[in-house]
Parts: sequence; C-alpha cells; structure tokens
Amino acid sequence: MGLNTSAEAPLPVGEVSRLIGGWIDRLGAVWVEGQITQLSRRPGAGVVFMTLRDPSYDISVSVTCYRQVFDAVADVVAEGARVVVRAKPEWYAPRGQLSLRATEMKPVGIGELLARLEMLKRSLGAEGLFALDRKKPVPFLPQLIGLVCGRASAAERDVLENARRRWPAVRFEVRNVAVQGVHAVPQVVGAVKELDELPDVDVIIVARGGGSVEDLLPFSDEQLVRAVAECRTPVVSAIGHEPDSPLLDLVADLRASTPTDAAKKVVPDVGEELDRVRGLRDRALRTVRGLLDREERGLAHALARPVMEHPQRMVEERETEVDALLARSRRVLGHLLDRADSELRHTHARVVGLSPAATLERGYAVLQRADGSVVRSPEEVSPDEELRARVAEGELSVRVAADVVVPRP
Repeated sequence: MGLNTSAEAPLPVGEVSRLIGGWIDRLGAVWVEGQITQLSRRPGAGVVFMTLRDPSYDISVSVTCYRQVFDAVADVVAEGARVVVRAKPEWYAPRGQLSLRATEMKPVGIGELLARLEMLKRSLGAEGLFALDRKKPVPFLPQLIGLVCGRASAAERDVLENARRRWPAVRFEVRNVAVQGVHAVPQVVGAVKELDELPDVDVIIVARGGGSVEDLLPFSDEQLVRAVAECRTPVVSAIGHEPDSPLLDLVADLRASTPTDAAKKVVPDVGEELDRVRGLRDRALRTVRGLLDREERGLAHALARPVMEHPQRMVEERETEVDALLARSRRVLGHLLDRADSELRHTHARVVGLSPAATLERGYAVLQRADGSVVRSPEEVSPDEELRARVAEGELSVRVAADVVVPRP
C-alpha cells in the first residue's frame, strides 16, 4: 500500500527499512536458479555465504545457508557451478540489504541442462531464428573483421595467424571478453552489438576453444542468440571443436567447426586466388586463341576458294555471258528484221502487182466521164459522148461513135 508522505512529513530511514522488511517477510519461499560466483566457507562457522548470479544478466544476490544444507552438496558444488536453491527472501534492516536464506540446494546436472537447451532450441526455432532464409552471405573478401574471443586465447591466435597467413592485408577489430563464467554472456553480447554498430566491420567472428558443456553454456544463452539474430552484420560462429554445437551455431550466418576453420572460411587464400586467376587467365587465353585459330582457318578456307584466288574470273564469266546474250539478241533481231523485210517486199510486190498503175502499164486504159466517174459498161455511155482515156503515160480525149456501141456479152 502507498504511504502518505510529503516533504513536510517524511519517513525516517529506519521506518522505510522496517516497512520494506515487512513487505519482504510476507513473501514465501521460492526456488531460484543461478551460478555461484563467490563461496565463503569459514572454518568452524555454521553459516556458508555465497553469491548467486544470473548468467544472462548482470544481476546477483547474496545467499546464506546453514552449513549442513551446503555440506549435502559440497562434493559436487563449487564456484562457477549452477544450482537451484529453495530460499526465503530476507531484509537486513540496519544495512538495507536483501539476501536469500537457503533451506535446500540442488546442483543442476548435465542432463537437465541439455534438456533445457533442447527446449530453448525448439522455442527459438519455432520463432524462425534458425531459418535458412535469414542467413546473410559472408563477403568474399572482408576488409575489416570483428573478432570476439578470450584475451590471449588460443582461439584468438588461431584466427589471427591463419587469416593473416591466407591474406596478409586483412584487418581485425578485436574485442576480448570472458568466454565462460558468469560474465561471459553480457560481455559477449556487448561486444557483438558494439562491432555490429561499426560501419566498417564486414563480418563478425565469435570464437572460443573447446570445453565442457558447462563451459560452452554462455554460447547457448537466449540473450546472446537473440542479439546475434538482430545483427545486421554477418556473424560466424567458431565455438569449441567439431562435436560441439551450441545454439550460437544455429543462429549464426555461418558455422565453423573450429576457430582455424573460421579463418579459412572467412578469409580467402591469396595463393589459391592467384592460382585461380592464373587458371582463368590461361583458360581465357586458350579460348581466345581457339577462336582466332578457327577464324584463321575459316579465312584461309575462304581465301582458297577460286573466286577469291581469281576475283576477276567472275567478271570474265559474266562478260562472256553478256557477250553471248548480246550476240544472240543481235541474231534474233537480225532474223526478225530479215523476215519483216521479206514480208514487206512480198506485200509490196503484191500491192504493186494489183495496183491500177500496173494494169495500165500492161496496156490497159481507164475511161472516165467528164465528172471523173469510171465507165465500166458500154450501156453507161451515149453516142458522141466525149470521154477521157487514162493510159500509163497520160490522158487523151475520145468520143464514142454511134455505131460502135456493143453491149457486153
């Protein structure tokens, strides 16, 4: 319930602490899971002090328990171990401190951890965080590589040495973090986010050497998996050895079996690339030479054809054909003219032979009256009628005798 306070009527610190203690006392016992970061077992003391930390967040709380409670699990529990405790929250009013009074403690076994990881894997997979269509391609030749690894670790040395051996000009932006223990998750998440915000970083490698299942648990943490899924920069997972498979391998854009394998997959080998360039250059040269050889053979074949060896032959052949056609046309035209001339002479002879002038030439005469009409019958003239007689050489006048008129039989 809210308290009625004001600047004129404040509560003393002791009263506030007492009220908080009263609220906390009303809380019942709870089961809490965490990782032991500090453990104090003073000889002869009946109480064991420890700090229980959330592996995913930078949050911890003090825990106290009676010695007999801790002795029940002392053989399997040490600093760094995950435990589940049943405890009741307590408030120490003089100092204003919250702690847990544990009445029961259980270590978290490997089988239980693996079962929880499997459940988390299914849950994140159902959200689509492991889908292949989310994977971003790793650039062929990254100019700047972000590396998240332990300080002075073998994983860092393997990545740097192998990458620079393959491509000496490659550059790295290294972030050294804790790769196991309670501080691993927040530090790795912070380093990944920091590198992702750098515009020059082309790819991020998260590397760690091998270890036990407990040592690799930070790389299966849900907070880290979601942080990698939200990255805009491609992320390469290089955790442990080949059999190890934390959830980071599933959400990363590329999985490498070891840190050395990550360097080989991210950085191309300059020698191999030079060999590939030489091979492609030789292949291109062979292809061009093949094309040139083929074209040269085609050109030689074309030049070897008769028409190319003697290009004037085609003109000469056409000239001969033209001359033959011209001679033929002249002969045909001559024949046509000769035939037409012969027909013309024959027709002319017929016309001349049938003309009145030719008849007159043979001694005939044409009688005409004064009006120019031709006399064709004796009955057409009268006695003493004057006529004109037309002969071949001219005309003459004649008179019809009265007793000479003889009718035509």
